[in-house]
Formats: sequence, C-alpha cells, structure tokens
Amino acid sequence: MKQSTVAPHRQIHSVRIIGGQWKRTRLGVADKPGLRPTPDRVRETLFNWLGQDLTRWRCIDAFAGSGALGFEAASRGALGVLMVEQDAGLVAQLQRTQTQLHADTLRIVRDDGIAALKQLDAASQHAIFLDPPFDSALFEPALQAAGRAVAVDGFVYLEAPIRWRDEQLNGFGLRLHRYLKAGAVHAHLLQAINASGSGRGESQSSRTQ
Repeated sequence: MKQSTVAPHRQIHSVRIIGGQWKRTRLGVADKPGLRPTPDRVRETLFNWLGQDLTRWRCIDAFAGSGALGFEAASRGALGVLMVEQDAGLVAQLQRTQTQLHADTLRIVRDDGIAALKQLDAASQHAIFLDPPFDSALFEPALQAAGRAVAVDGFVYLEAPIRWRDEQLNGFGLRLHRYLKAGAVHAHLLQAINASGSGRGESQSSRTQ
C-alpha cells in the first residue's frame, strides 16, 4: 500500500534540532547515496560537550550534507556559521531551510570542504565540524586544514568510521579531548595541542548503543 511507505520514509529522512532557538525543528534529509546525518543522540552529546551557548563563536561545517551540525550551532547563538557542500541539490535544500528559519548568521556555499578550510584565516574558528563520507580519503587533509584553522581555545569535531588516537592526531597539531562510540559512528572532540584547557573537563570516553 502506498500509504504504508510514506510515514517510514519521513521518519528516516529527517533529523531534529536538539537545542537553542529552533529546538525540535525538523530538517528534511535528501535521499542521497552516502548521506549520513549525525544522529540526534550524538549531536546532543556533542553540544553538551561544547556547551549550550555558542554566542560569539565562529564555526564551519565543512561537509554540510543535511546541515544538522551547522544549523544546530546557529540555533545555539553562533556568531557566524559557514556551511560548505559540493552537491547542488543539497545546497538548494540547505538554502530552503535557511530561508524557512530566517537564519541570518549562516552562509551557505557550494564548494569543496578541504578548499574552504584552507581559505580560512589561521586560528580563526571556534568550532570546526568534520563529517566527510566514511569511504573517502578526505580525513587526513581535512584534519591537516582544521589543525591550522582552529582557534587555540576552539574545538574540532571529527566523525569517522574508526577511532583516531593521539599518536595519529598529533601530526595535525591536534589531541583528543572527548570521545564517543555510537554504533558505527566514532565521534571525537579535538583540541589544538597547545590549548590550555577549556574548563569543561578532562578527556573522556563513552559508548552508547
């Protein structure tokens, strides 16, 4: 029956904003191969780590996809959020959502995420969100560019199919601050090696199913 297939499709192809001014707002997720929005539970944990108020933060969502991370940051008061996406259809969806939310602090560009990271001023970003396709070779160049662009008191969020350890991260000027495994997702919150500490707790690891 046609009706029986519609509701599950809508459930699968949407995510909700967890907190801030657009809390509980649902974002449409395009049916694109490989598109894998950060799960609600992982985003909730991430923004608990970062803090609920991102006022005056400058952020980049370098592989925006559904825009879940970038819209979440803007919802929590970030001063400026750059969302970068290569796929024209996804860019159009992001722009529609931006219009619906009247999200004036967001800037959406169609570009390569690595190139966009390299164009940023050094130590200019308070939060850098890295969620490249899991089957890509983009992780190392993304971390290299992020290590240069992150502010001394800022954070890099890395979502990957494997756990990255300090001996790998140190070569990019980064170290592990927080870690979470949720199913197949390995979520890392990183800081610059020379960060003095944010007062938000020591490095911790956790697991959720």
